[in-house]
Amino acid sequence: MSRFFSGKYKELVPYTPGEQPKDFKYVKLNTNESPFPPSDRAENLATEAGKKLELYSDPECRALRQKLADYYGVDYDETIVTNGSDEVLNFAFMAFCDTDHPAVFPDITYGFYPVFAELNGVPYCEIPLRKDFTVNVDDYIGIKKTIFIANPNAPTGIALPVSEIRKILESNPDNIVVIDEAYVDFGGESCIPLIHEFDNLLVTQTFSKSRSMAGARLGFGIGSKAIIADLHTIRYSTNPYNVNSMTLAAGLGMLEDDEYVRSNCKTIIENRTYTTNELKKLGFEMPESTANFIFAKHKTVGGKMIYQKLREKGVLVRHFDKPKLVEYNRITIGSLEQMKFLIEKLEEILEEVQ
Repeated sequence: MSRFFSGKYKELVPYTPGEQPKDFKYVKLNTNESPFPPSDRAENLATEAGKKLELYSDPECRALRQKLADYYGVDYDETIVTNGSDEVLNFAFMAFCDTDHPAVFPDITYGFYPVFAELNGVPYCEIPLRKDFTVNVDDYIGIKKTIFIANPNAPTGIALPVSEIRKILESNPDNIVVIDEAYVDFGGESCIPLIHEFDNLLVTQTFSKSRSMAGARLGFGIGSKAIIADLHTIRYSTNPYNVNSMTLAAGLGMLEDDEYVRSNCKTIIENRTYTTNELKKLGFEMPESTANFIFAKHKTVGGKMIYQKLREKGVLVRHFDKPKLVEYNRITIGSLEQMKFLIEKLEEILEEVQ
C-alpha cells in the first residue's frame, strides 16, 4: 500500500473473487455463474437502451422496481435496485450497523460479510456452524445484533426453512435481520412474503445466478417501506445513478421472460441431481444443496489436490484454504455437458492418485 493509504483501512483484508481466466480454455465451475445466456427479450431491451447512453440512467429505477413489486407481490416503495446484491448488502452494513448495533453472521458463509463490517468500522462476531455445516437457529435467538444470514448458505448450499428464520425474526424485534437469498431460485423458499409481518426483515436477491446477468451487476432488496427508505438515503448519498441503463433494461427483460428463467432453474436442479449422484459413486461426500453449486469432499483424496488436478485438466472449481473447508471444493452446476466433462476428469484423477 502507498504511504497515503488511510490508517483506518490498514487491517482491511479485501474479498477475493473467483478466478476469471482471460483465455476461456477452462470449463468454468468456480463462480456460480449461469451456463445460460440472458433471454432474447433481455438482450433486445438492453440493445435499445444502449442507443441512449448519452443520458443518465433513471436514478429511481422506476420501471424495474415496479416490475419487481408486481412480480413479488409487494409495493413499489418496498423495493430498492442496486449494482449487484453486494451493494445492497453493503448499504445494510452502513445503515443498520454501528457500535450499538454490531453485526453477526456464521463463521462459514459469504466471504464479503466480514469485509463489509471491517470496511465500515462495524464490530462483528462470527457464530460457528454445527459440524454438519448447518446453522443453529438457537444461537441467534434474542441476540440483539444486526443479523446476516445467507439462505441457502454459501459455500455449503444448505438452506434454513422459513419457519426457522421466523423464530429469529420474532426474537429480535428491535434489530434488522438480513436474509441474503442469492441462490433461493434453485430450490429454496423465499422470506419475501414475511416482510409485511416483520418490519425488521430485509431480503436481498441478485440477477447474477438464476437470471443469467452476473456480468451486468444487478441486485435488489425488499423490505418494509421504512427500511427501504433508509437504504435509499444511503444510495442517494453515494451514487444515485448506481445501475446503468442497459442493465436496468436487461433486468426488465429477464423478469418478463420468467418462463425462460424457470426452465433454466429446472435444468440446473436436474444437473445438480445428476452430478451429486455421480460424485457419490466416485466416493465424494456433500451436504444436500439447494443452490446452483455442490460443496463436496472426497473420502480419501485431499481437496486441494483435487482442485489443482482439475485445473491442470481444464476445469476450474473453487477451493477455500480456511481450515474447516480445506478438504472441500465448491462446484458450480453448469450444463449437462460441462458436468459430464467434470466427472470424466475426476475419474481420471482418482485413477492417477489412488
